[in-house]
Amino acid sequence: MSVPTLSDAPYRESLVATLRRGLRLSPEFRDGLLVTLVLAVVATAGRVIVPIAVQQTIDSGLGVPGGPDFAFVRTAVLACAAGVVVSAVAAYVMNVRLYRVTERGLATLRVRAFRHVHDLSVLTQNSERRGALVSRVTSDVDQISQFMQWGGLLLIVNFGQLVIATGLMAVYSWQLTLLVLACFVPLAVALRYFQRWMNAAYVRVRERLGDLLARISEAVVGASVIRAYGIEDRTADRIDVAIEGHKRAQVRTQALVGLTFSSSELVAALATAVAVGAGVLLGLDGDITAGQVVAFLFLITLFISPLQTATEVLTQAQNAIAGWRRVLEVLDTRPDVADPGDAGVRLPRGPIAVRFEDVLFAYPGGPRVLHDVNVDIAPGSRVAIVGETGSGKTTFAKLLTRLMDPSAGRVLIDGIDLREVSFASLRERVVMVPQDGFLFEGTLADNVRYGRPGADDADVLLALTELGLADWVESLPRGLDTPVGQRGESLSAGERQLVAVARAYIADPDLLVLDEATSAVDPATEVRLQRALEGVTRGRTAVAIAHRLATAEAADEVIVFDAGRVVGRGPHADLVDVPGVYADLYASWAPGRDRS
Repeated sequence: MSVPTLSDAPYRESLVATLRRGLRLSPEFRDGLLVTLVLAVVATAGRVIVPIAVQQTIDSGLGVPGGPDFAFVRTAVLACAAGVVVSAVAAYVMNVRLYRVTERGLATLRVRAFRHVHDLSVLTQNSERRGALVSRVTSDVDQISQFMQWGGLLLIVNFGQLVIATGLMAVYSWQLTLLVLACFVPLAVALRYFQRWMNAAYVRVRERLGDLLARISEAVVGASVIRAYGIEDRTADRIDVAIEGHKRAQVRTQALVGLTFSSSELVAALATAVAVGAGVLLGLDGDITAGQVVAFLFLITLFISPLQTATEVLTQAQNAIAGWRRVLEVLDTRPDVADPGDAGVRLPRGPIAVRFEDVLFAYPGGPRVLHDVNVDIAPGSRVAIVGETGSGKTTFAKLLTRLMDPSAGRVLIDGIDLREVSFASLRERVVMVPQDGFLFEGTLADNVRYGRPGADDADVLLALTELGLADWVESLPRGLDTPVGQRGESLSAGERQLVAVARAYIADPDLLVLDEATSAVDPATEVRLQRALEGVTRGRTAVAIAHRLATAEAADEVIVFDAGRVVGRGPHADLVDVPGVYADLYASWAPGRDRS
């Protein structure tokens, strides 16, 4: 079985192709683009007003026969001031529009990336470190944001400034313009190579950042285990290695940036010196006026500034492209457990019949976990799945709830292949209570309500009462409003499991799958929960992955797994008296129950 992973994504597109795809994914970037470009032209034109005003003031205001024409000078200065004000207003409006548009586009990109990560199968998600996945939706998009709002803005303005400055330079002196352009030819050629090097460097930076976030998030989530085993130093060393790797990648990248910027500075100084020397010679021959030479030097500054800024924009662009590629890698990863959506089957309510037909399953790169599983579960029955650790019980539950698809064979509910059932219908009818009892930050009532978002506090309390948990809720400091903390860590493991069971119960599924739901509760709570589960499972199909065999004793039927195969099935009373896997399991469990 081949499971798509992010590293398998079909990628290495060119820079232009990446930008084109990214813009298609966020069409908001193009909203009102024409008006923004017009504002950019106005803002850019305002920058060349000063050189023109200086040239006119020198040649037509100060250097005229008969002495300075102060009226002309005053008019030129006022016109220059008015142009600068207009260009400043245009630049402000352009900035606001650009920020608004880019934020909308980036919000769309974040939403699409997050939802796609959420749609990836359990196997695909488990193949990636959580911190690396988070970095693709957060910090990688942030890099795109910085480029679109800062680099993109400078790119628009500076391109216009470069074109206008070059045109005016040619008007004043085509000879000087050719000399200046010749100075920048070697830099333009070199920038092609710098771009390739920086592209690879920034990809490494993004990868190292993903490693760093993964190590840190792992250490934060596993803080209690780290303290319990006294491995703080080892954990700190792992984080130090990730920090050092990120630092080295950043230093190498910034060295390339420094080389690029220094090269542009060197070429800019050379171009200015050439323009001054050649301008003096042309002036002596009468081919250019003093005002034109001074204006040309101003224009060289306007010409050089975009090229120097281009190195910084290039830096931002490479970082953004690296981030964009990592986001696109997520979006290009095909979910191997796909939702048929509107084309899928919607199933009517009622107890569910389950059938496994010749089901095989193997995790990527590993041996088979399930072999030729053929199982029928009657509607409304309560079935316990038992077996040693690693026998395939939890894999069976994940296939039944379509968290994974079989490598071969079919899983059917009510005669329909699970792959043909829409997720919306499947999640309404089939609910699984995992063994870890994961809770979200919020109150106890909020977490129970995840099973039925429209439920009010009265509905939540009724569900808990029907489960026999009302007295436990009353014992909590704030009752239903008790905060459970991040990941439910304000509650004990057993209390988290009680909330998870209540969440599944209030969802009112037709098929309830319990993956060792009572494994984390104390004996007294287990007794209360088992009694409540008898009422919860009445009238619906229930499949319990049983660790404690009290669940098997109360089930209508027991299915026994061993090494990925079904090796026995039937009522508890029949199986316990037959030598085999189940009898051995029960014999090893029963003495412990008597002592408890």
